[in-house]
Amino acid sequence: MAGKSGERKNQILQTLAEMLEKPQQEKITTAALAARLDVSEAALYRHFASKAQMFEGLIEFIEQTLFGMINKISADETDGMRQLDAILALLLGFAQKNPGMTRVLIGDALVNENDRLQTRINQLHDRIEATLRQCLRVAATQNSVSPEHDTNAEANLMLAFVIGRWHQFAKSGFKRLPLDQFETQKTLLLNLV
Repeated sequence: MAGKSGERKNQILQTLAEMLEKPQQEKITTAALAARLDVSEAALYRHFASKAQMFEGLIEFIEQTLFGMINKISADETDGMRQLDAILALLLGFAQKNPGMTRVLIGDALVNENDRLQTRINQLHDRIEATLRQCLRVAATQNSVSPEHDTNAEANLMLAFVIGRWHQFAKSGFKRLPLDQFETQKTLLLNLV
């Protein structure tokens, strides 16, 4: 039974993410989600106590996926600048492959939801920025960037770049792909450090 419960939870989260992929989607309600799954709202609440918990499930998926891959990059690649390149590409590529999740990452899907959800996304952004800062510090120890550089400002610039690309993607109805022009832009961005 536990396996079926976990499968149903994943199905609910996957359907919620798919619903978020509709650029002009109205506010997602539990009634609309239940209808899409062809179950009752009560069936949703057997798996999640609230819609906020459903969004928390999506945020948890995003965190586990991104930081699992970031940790792998950090373990496999010792060069700080290559770490930055790979992590920036990962962040943009994840959004491009998961449009619904992009709306969660920028907080767009969390408007009018529980404030703790936006707080959690802000914390995720802070963790990403800290990771970028660490890569810059590694690059400084390898003499790839000057130790006098302001790693805080540079990491924040890179995060702002990523969030900006996520916003463009979501606000364009998922037409302006985050990885478009990335090769040129990353060269410009990484030359600033």
